[in-house]
Order: sequence, then C-alpha cells, then structure tokens
Amino acid sequence: MAPLSLPLSSLLKHRDCLQKVFSNAVQGLRHRPATSRLWKRSFGAVTHEVGQLLSSQSRTQNYAASVCRSSSGGPDMKERLWSLYNETKRQTEELIPVLHTNSVDPDTIFANNEMSLRDIEIYGFDYDYTLAFYSRHLHTLIFNIARDILINNHRYPEGLRKYEYIPNFAVRGLHYDVQKALLMKIDAFHYIQLGTVYRGLHPVPEEEVIAMYEGCHVPLEIMSDFYGKSSHGHTMKQFMDIFSLPEMTLLSCVNDFFMRHNIDYEPVHLYKDVKEAIRDVHVKGIMYRAVEADIEKYICYGEQSHAVLKKLSEHGKKMFLITNSPFDFVDRGMSYIVGKDWRDLFDVVIVQADKPGFFNDRRKPFRRVTDKGALLWDRIHRLDKGQIYKQGNLYEFLRLTGWRGSKVLYFGDHIYSDLADLTLKHGWRTGAIIPELRKEIKIMNTEQYMHMMAWLQALTGLIEQMQVHRDPVSQAVVEEWISEREAMRPQTKDIFNSQFGSLFRTYHNPTYFSRRLSRFADIYMASISCLLNYDFQHTFFPRRTPLQHESPFWPEHSPAGISSVSSQLHSSKAESD
Repeated sequence: MAPLSLPLSSLLKHRDCLQKVFSNAVQGLRHRPATSRLWKRSFGAVTHEVGQLLSSQSRTQNYAASVCRSSSGGPDMKERLWSLYNETKRQTEELIPVLHTNSVDPDTIFANNEMSLRDIEIYGFDYDYTLAFYSRHLHTLIFNIARDILINNHRYPEGLRKYEYIPNFAVRGLHYDVQKALLMKIDAFHYIQLGTVYRGLHPVPEEEVIAMYEGCHVPLEIMSDFYGKSSHGHTMKQFMDIFSLPEMTLLSCVNDFFMRHNIDYEPVHLYKDVKEAIRDVHVKGIMYRAVEADIEKYICYGEQSHAVLKKLSEHGKKMFLITNSPFDFVDRGMSYIVGKDWRDLFDVVIVQADKPGFFNDRRKPFRRVTDKGALLWDRIHRLDKGQIYKQGNLYEFLRLTGWRGSKVLYFGDHIYSDLADLTLKHGWRTGAIIPELRKEIKIMNTEQYMHMMAWLQALTGLIEQMQVHRDPVSQAVVEEWISEREAMRPQTKDIFNSQFGSLFRTYHNPTYFSRRLSRFADIYMASISCLLNYDFQHTFFPRRTPLQHESPFWPEHSPAGISSVSSQLHSSKAESD
C-alpha cells in the first residue's frame, strides 16, 4: 500500500537500494486502473533518473563496506560513521523526487487475494457506508443523542452536556480495556503502541502503561472475541464500525469528566451504559428519524454509487442488498441516492438482517415486508425481485437463490459483521469499503511523508549495520542515531492522527485492524465508486511483497528488465494510438 514498503536499510547491503525502491514503484503502478493517468508517464525518464542515482550510490556503498571492515575505534572511526551518515542522508534526499512521481491513486482497488471480475456473476452490498455515505453531522448527532440519554435515562451528571463531539479524536480499529477504562491501538502481534493509550481525553504515560500490562503485550485470553466484542471473560472491546467513532469519543469524554471532578466510578458500568445509550440511538429509531427528516444534511449524494449500480445492471449482473437498517430508512436514503425506482436494480432486498447473526443462525425465517412496513405471516418459498424481506438467514438465502461460492462478491464496511463469515465459511469473495483510505493515501502522497519515511528507513539501516561495532566511540554514534530515530517515530503517527496515528500501521507493524482486513477481504477500496475505473474482465493481483527471508530484489525488476518493460509499454501505446 505504501510507496516505501521495502526497507531502505539495504543502502548498506550488497543490493542497490534504489533498484529495490524502483521495483516497488513498478509494482505500485501495476496496481493502478488501466485508465490511470500515471500509465501515461514516461517510464524512460524515471529509469534515467534512477540510473543517475545508482551510479553515485555505488560509491557510497563501497565506502560503507570499508567502514564495516574497519574494526578500530577512535576519532577516525567517528569521522567515518558521520561521513557515512551524511552521504546516506544526501542520497535519500536525492531519492525523494523519484518517489514523488510514484504517488498512489486514491481511487485504486487494492488486492489482498487474486480475484478476477470475469468470475463474478452476483454482487451484494451492505447499505450504511457502502452504498450510502454520511456527512460529519451524523456522528455529532449520534454523540449528542447518546450523551443526553446518559443524562436523562441513566442519571449521569448534567455537566456532561458541556462536552461536544471531537471529529478527529479517535480512529477505527482501536481497543478499549473495559476494566481499566483505557482506549488504545494494538498491532497485529497484540502489542500496544505506546503513546496511543488514552484515559479519558489524555494520554497515559508509557511507564504507567508498561506497569499496568507488565510490558506492552496483551494476552490472547483478554482480547476481544471473534466479532470484536467484550464477552465471555474478554475484557477488551474492538471498535470496527464507522458508527463506533462517536461511541469511543463519548466513552473518553465521560471518563474525562469523572476524573476531572474526582468522582469514584466503576469503569465496567460506564462502558455498559454508554454501549446501551449508543444502541438506543439506533434500535429506538432516533437516528433513523433524524436522518429521514433532513436527508440532505446527513447523506452525501451518492451519484457515483448510482453509477456503479447502473453499470452492473447494464452488464447483466445480479445484485442484492443485505443490511441491518430498517426498510423506511433504507428506502428514504436509496430514493435520494438512486431514485424512487431503486428497487428495480436489485434482485433481492433484505433489511434488518441482524448481521453477523444472519450468517450463522439458521433459525430465523424470512418475512415479507409491505410497502407500508407491515410484516406478512406467509411462508417464503422464493425471494422475488421488487419485494422487501426482513431477517432470515444466509443458509435459507443460499437455498432459495442458489448463489454460492466464488461467483458472489459482497461489499461491506465492517470487517467482522459483513465479511469474515462469508469468506471463512461460505467461500464468497469479499470487498471492504474503507472510507478512511482516501485521506491516508493523500497524506502518504505528500513530499513531507515520503521524505520522513525514506530517511527513517535509511537511518534504521545505518543503525542495523553499524551496531556491530562495539567500541565506545562507535557505540556513542549509533546511540545518537537511535535517539534521532526514536524522536522521528512519533511524527509518523502524528501526521495521520495526533492521538492514534494511522488506521493501518503501528509504526512499522500492521495494526490489529489491518491484519484482519488482509485476512477477511479479497479486495479493499475507499468507496464503491472505485469500481467505475475497471472493466468486468479485470483481474486484481496482490503485490508480491517479499517475506523477511526473501530477497526484495526480483530478476524481472533489474534495470535491463525495466528497460524492456518500458520499451514494450511504449510500443503498445504507439500501436493503440
């Protein structure tokens, strides 16, 4: 995903760093839609730039090798190390313009698993944050309603009304320790990212976090269950839903109020009360009625969602909708996005499905819903186009439709509730909608980010290679480099979100969210509109990122291979012109 996924530590190894970075750039371009403007760029020009940098870098590499062979300490060694540092920094800065030409298109569809659209006959969709996207006003609405429910129904202090929703406080995928009242980010290996642990609205000192958890690792037995819930002895809750952003913020605000006023409270009760208040906003229909009453304020007009559905229909694809939202709410939103005849596009429409239970519980039968919302009692023998069905279960859905296996592609925004069971148990192909992706890619495309990451990786390479020198002078220099690296790492977090950083990374590791995304989604994208950039013969290929024991430099990406690819591309373009 990132332009700099291959380590620049190889500046000091036998392979040329810039060749590896450029090979990654070529792979990144292969992820772009065929219509991307970046395919029109001159490969020859970039190849020339890389060649120029390679020739100068070979001198630095030879110098690095001489430093590595030197075992003597003293002022001379110190001078050599700092000379190597300065030369590496200079070459890293020269590399930035080349990397900047390889910015990532936010409208790209990214693949975790190879998948061809030519095999997909049936397309399924969730509704919220898949077909319908909401404005920032909706999270403020949810926060305010739930806050007032705490005060009016649960007798929480009136002073809580002073708290307003903080739009950029939390990110998705965070964990909440129910018993300790701590919100934090955890990586794919169950390690807490220090600096991202919050009690209320304030960070907890690293020393305190380490003392509470006896380190940074969170044992498996207290992690959330499969669906991210805190149940059956698990004390952690993971927030995977976009709708959970106001819930995390409300938890933090109430905790903050109690601490500021020295109120003794039970964190477990607080968590359950906030959870219940947020649930009431949805279950009691308060949010639905508010959105329906002012649809233009809360729903971003889905012109591109309409275009995707129309394109699929024109190509003869079957389509269905499975959502947890009620019919009136969906009908009002889809009529706004698509038009009054939106139901004509779908072969099956299922509302209030109760996912993820819909995918596992065989007991709930389908019920037909009239246009006025009345539930009929007749047994369902088939799922007819134009009709609305409530509840049901996937096993009955499969029996009535015959839509099975890898010819079905289902899109949703919730990694667990929408996608996990489908890919693990039923063999459907899955597409994750990650709206946050567009913002993060735009940040990654900035020169500031590229420069920061390139130097951080290069500096890490220097430390890795030069730590073998055990004399005091060398060790002192390496310690200075380590201090600089430690000072830089928080910047890589703050550039995305000053509290919790990127949705996808905890420093160099994937987040817990990112690992689940790669496991349960065949493809992922910022919005459903990204499908408009691809035809229905397109095959998505995951990037072959080297394993740790594999060489990151592949023969087909050698300079000669790049020139060959460049020639072929220019030849192909000339023929098409």
